[in-house]
Amino acid sequence: MTEVSKVSAAETPVATGRWAAGEDPAKRTQILEGAKRVFMKMGFDAASMNDVTREAGVSKGTLYVYFANKEELFTAMIETERAAFVAALRVALEHHDDVEEGLHDFGLSFISHVTSEKVISAMRTVLGVRDRMPVLCQRFFNGPENLRTVLHAYLTRYVTSGELEIDDVDLAAGQFLDLASGSFFKFRLFGSMPEPPSEAERKRVIDGAIRVFMAAYGARHQELA
Repeated sequence: MTEVSKVSAAETPVATGRWAAGEDPAKRTQILEGAKRVFMKMGFDAASMNDVTREAGVSKGTLYVYFANKEELFTAMIETERAAFVAALRVALEHHDDVEEGLHDFGLSFISHVTSEKVISAMRTVLGVRDRMPVLCQRFFNGPENLRTVLHAYLTRYVTSGELEIDDVDLAAGQFLDLASGSFFKFRLFGSMPEPPSEAERKRVIDGAIRVFMAAYGARHQELA
């Protein structure tokens, strides 16, 4: 068997030039984009697979080839959105050579994302189905690659270079995320802050978070102490 013949249908179109049933990535994306609009507008319980077929512009038969039910479709949509944001932050951090600059950009992107209407709506929807779909909630907040693991890798780089002195990097990553979110996330999630924080407010919180974080873990600060 040649190497070409070993490639799965999920990776390449079949010999006719068409994708095998349920394997076309463009069609899958089309369905997920339609599902996202439906779920964000109607919520999980009110939305139906028929709503998704209309919004995505596909037949019901096509939809069920890709996703067996509404729960599977919703899980895939949430996972796709989360993974895309995490990947974007990971790539952005890789291009920073200054630890504080990286934390600044990471923090601003993080707080802008988690307080956006789209993400707040998604989180409320996920929390609304937590009793029926506990695994979804776990994956939403703690997927195999999440913000904490991305930040962990970034901080480890500077611990290795000697610019940070951290005994428990996982703890430090969680602390920075907590500092960066401030009270904004809770206020937005529970409805006491109707709009996302302003750019000036986001910057004020992130600048403060970095000062506190570097005072605790920056090698320069520990030498002065």
